[in-house]
Amino acid sequence: MDRPTALVPLHYVSLGARGPEDVVADAHGRVLTGVRDGRILRLHDLGDPRTARVEVLAETGGRPLGLEPLPDGGLLVCDAERGLLRVDPGPGPGGGTVRVLADSAAGERLRFCSNVVALPDGTVYFTVSSRRYPLEHWIGDIVEHTGTGRLLRLPPGGSAPEVLLDGLQFANGLAVGGDGSFLVIAETGACRLTRYHLTGPHAGHTDLFAVLPGMPDNIWREGADGPIWVALASPRVPPLDLLHRTPPGMRGAAARAAVHAPYRPSGTIGVVALDDNGRTVGHLVRRRSGFRMVTAVCATGGHLVLGSLREPGVAVCARPGAR
Repeated sequence: MDRPTALVPLHYVSLGARGPEDVVADAHGRVLTGVRDGRILRLHDLGDPRTARVEVLAETGGRPLGLEPLPDGGLLVCDAERGLLRVDPGPGPGGGTVRVLADSAAGERLRFCSNVVALPDGTVYFTVSSRRYPLEHWIGDIVEHTGTGRLLRLPPGGSAPEVLLDGLQFANGLAVGGDGSFLVIAETGACRLTRYHLTGPHAGHTDLFAVLPGMPDNIWREGADGPIWVALASPRVPPLDLLHRTPPGMRGAAARAAVHAPYRPSGTIGVVALDDNGRTVGHLVRRRSGFRMVTAVCATGGHLVLGSLREPGVAVCARPGAR
């Protein structure tokens, strides 16, 4: 992997609530995010902190994570508590309607929906990070290395998701290949991206897309011809890699301890950009960062916008090569 370049922060925009876990740019360059108190927010003019504005679109009544804007103005939301939702913005602040599209799969409640994409034909693909641990105990799954993450498919107009893949290591971010022939899935617990083929001779099968220098979280694609941006929630942790090779009982005991211990994120944050062949075309890193645990990244207005599961706002950074 090429030597990383500096991730340069420009300013910070407070949201009045913690945990903008995913950030995505819509067709108008506005940034959408969901926060811990259940609100879906639309952020305007983030390039200038003096004019930045936060608009409330809706409240899910749960904990929104991954988002996917739709061509008709609607928004798909993976809610860690309620399942897969659709939000339609309405008039006035917070006036949007929220509808549950799916809250169970294969006879099991959707415990931890994570990220979602929609294809032009209306097919929806989404991930479930863990079938064992809820969001508030996410570190338990990472430590235990349960391999209970899933990829699911919801057909157009359907209400019963189909399980396409099981056994993923904390399935997280999701993106569609530029030609629509494959999906890229972030496996946070394995520090890798996995490709799932939608069409062609390998349809329904997976292969390795990329091995990463850290734990990938959300993924955002910058248009059909643009790069795939990946947020690295943490650098690699060598002791954790060693723990993952131990027997299940030892990992389970470590996980039980981890969920009750205070977690302090690393001061090193980073993002990676890749092309459709899994080649790295950008790797940005900042050490001793005050903004920690970057769980999402998107580009808008010549800037990179970072989200975080823990921070009470978003960070706006310089985009290399932007004028």
